[in-house]
Amino acid sequence: MSRQRLATVRSLPASGDEREKCVLAGVALRGKRQAPGIEEAEESLAELSELAVSAGAEVVDALMQVRDKPDSATLIGRGKIDELRIAANEFDADFVLFDQELTATQLRNLEKQLDLRVLDRTQLILDIFAGHARTREGSLQVELAQLQYLAPRLTGRGVEMSRLAGGIGARGPGETQLETDRRRIGRRIAKLEAQLESVRAHRGRQRKKRSAVPLSTVALVGYTNAGKSTLFNALTSGNTLADSRMFATLDPTIRAFELPSHRRVLVSDTVGFISRLPPGLVRAFRATLEEVTEAVMCLHIVDVSSPQRRAYIQEVNKVLEELDARDKPQILVLNKCDRITLEEAERIRASEIATGEHLDVVAISALKNEGLDQLLVAMDGSLPGDPLSTVRYRFPHTEADKLSFLYCHGRITERVDDEEGVEVTAEAAASVHQRLTEQAVKRAHDSR
Repeated sequence: MSRQRLATVRSLPASGDEREKCVLAGVALRGKRQAPGIEEAEESLAELSELAVSAGAEVVDALMQVRDKPDSATLIGRGKIDELRIAANEFDADFVLFDQELTATQLRNLEKQLDLRVLDRTQLILDIFAGHARTREGSLQVELAQLQYLAPRLTGRGVEMSRLAGGIGARGPGETQLETDRRRIGRRIAKLEAQLESVRAHRGRQRKKRSAVPLSTVALVGYTNAGKSTLFNALTSGNTLADSRMFATLDPTIRAFELPSHRRVLVSDTVGFISRLPPGLVRAFRATLEEVTEAVMCLHIVDVSSPQRRAYIQEVNKVLEELDARDKPQILVLNKCDRITLEEAERIRASEIATGEHLDVVAISALKNEGLDQLLVAMDGSLPGDPLSTVRYRFPHTEADKLSFLYCHGRITERVDDEEGVEVTAEAAASVHQRLTEQAVKRAHDSR
């Protein structure tokens, strides 16, 4: 196992006793297909460091071992555990964080031999989600994912299962269930699934109400920390939390804004994706992520300054496939262009256009409000299923509600008022014209 600190790993100075110290550990496999090689393992370990910092930890060291295959008992092998123990003691670490998901046996053996708290990647992500859940729905989703992770790890963990402690890896409802048996956890999981099914039904009713108004929904998707919330705020003049920490946004937010054609659309800010996102989280957050499946189009936000840009795009598309939303029309939004040169941004944009995977590719800086006009024009031109058209209407004074509706959802290009009513020429989406026509037909039928 390499003892040098990896240059790509981020470490923050301690800021008081509240910041726990951790040592990272990763494994790279030689010559294994679909397994992390050295370069991929280093990138994953660097991402794990970002996750640890987001959870409030100070990363004091990072070690990685190259193996032919993982050790079934301890993942890294007995001889290398001694090196990890020395590193943890040297920096007075509070816990060791592994980049792989550990089995119950590996977790138990490592804690016994290291005499230190051991967490894996999944536990850390669950802990971050637990700290960021702000609504009852978010709390239910996190608790379900934690219990689903805990249930298969109950076997063989005797008295240590009753530990209750503060700190990273010990937050949230999952840790309060450690002393219960599998049956109680199973009952709790069933209850949470029923409650989330109720949430799902409630969201369905909300979407049905929204569909009564001709507003299309556009979902912001992307790798965590790509700048989705910053773009959401820029588009809607909102104040959603925009934080450099990973998974700062957990609960979905939906707001309306206006395109250049005066069409109003809804934009949904969703939780960020990440490589090796625990399947339990994807299942638990089904109700939240359904906003993506119901959207007519996705804005795929990517950090253009990241060297792993293409890998992040692929990871997001994998999650979209799991949600059966991969075929949704996408506009690729190359965010954070203020961090690179104009020439580099244009080169990347041209290469992404050449792939043919997206409706359009737009380079922006959401933080500096640069390129947003081009993005809105691209959205206006790519919004599927609701083309713009110009229609002339005449409304009597008794139908002022229709005129108001048209002002809200279209663009009035000409208006003439007389004693009998108002005659207007309006540019609006087909759904707006259709609704006005349906209302006119219904009103004529009711008057008979």
